[in-house]
Amino acid sequence: MFVIFGAAGNVGRVSAAALRRAGREVRAVVRNERQGELLADLGCEIALADLLDPRSVARAIDGAYAVQMLCPVPHADPDPAATMRRMIDVGAGALRENPPQRVLALSDYGAEHADGTGITTLFHYLETQLAPVATQLIFLRAAEHMQNWARVLPIALAKGVLPSLHHPLSKLFPTVAAQDVGLLAAELLLDERPARVSPRVVSIEAEERVSSFDVARTFGALAHREIVAHDMPRGEWAAMLQGAGFGANYARLITDLYDAHNAGRIDVEAPISERRFGATALADVFASILPRVATVPAAAAER
Repeated sequence: MFVIFGAAGNVGRVSAAALRRAGREVRAVVRNERQGELLADLGCEIALADLLDPRSVARAIDGAYAVQMLCPVPHADPDPAATMRRMIDVGAGALRENPPQRVLALSDYGAEHADGTGITTLFHYLETQLAPVATQLIFLRAAEHMQNWARVLPIALAKGVLPSLHHPLSKLFPTVAAQDVGLLAAELLLDERPARVSPRVVSIEAEERVSSFDVARTFGALAHREIVAHDMPRGEWAAMLQGAGFGANYARLITDLYDAHNAGRIDVEAPISERRFGATALADVFASILPRVATVPAAAAER
């Protein structure tokens, strides 16, 4: 049994589908029955679990051969860092108590750093808490997801300006399509070759790095309008993020992350990490997002 936490998300759903195509039994762990409907149609067993509840997490991994672990950052929580650490403690505790043969944890570029990287420090905590689990352990560190740009694309469409926290705008940074992460995760879980090292660290990004100028140009070409990249002044980041509905603590995690990005700290851990490259281009991801963001009213995009 392959157990996929976060199976309703962009990564987990692709992993679950790939494992089902490979003929494996999959238990899709979701928060509610509605999230499980499409996964049930794929032939997945559905398990409802609260990642803060040790009993439900223990039930979800019972009998697992392999587990794909995702601890999502709880954006709406008043203290997202503390809550995510509790999720990690619950998941790691369940895996230490009942270790499967293989565990793959979805992590981030920069997770080798213990501090100073905002959200990414939470993935460092995830890796350190999972390290004692008696299993073949894989940390799959992904670059910034291309899909994350969906949050600001409505603004770009409405105003012709793409706000960016990547400074300078010409700086190249790694990105990756979520579906490529999901496919690689399934591939790694299915790899039966004996592990040469545990934990095994694998990094994935797209074949080409991009700049904020590239992001604006790519979206503008698809939207058939001129879109200009704009480097948001550092002093305005927190207000912009809180104006978008994020709490102060979550906004701080984001600003700290992009400070680390702009200082060059969010990258592949060479020579520790294996390198993999996703085939999906930024234009392909934006083409799938555009119909959705085009329906967002201009007034809503400007908030």
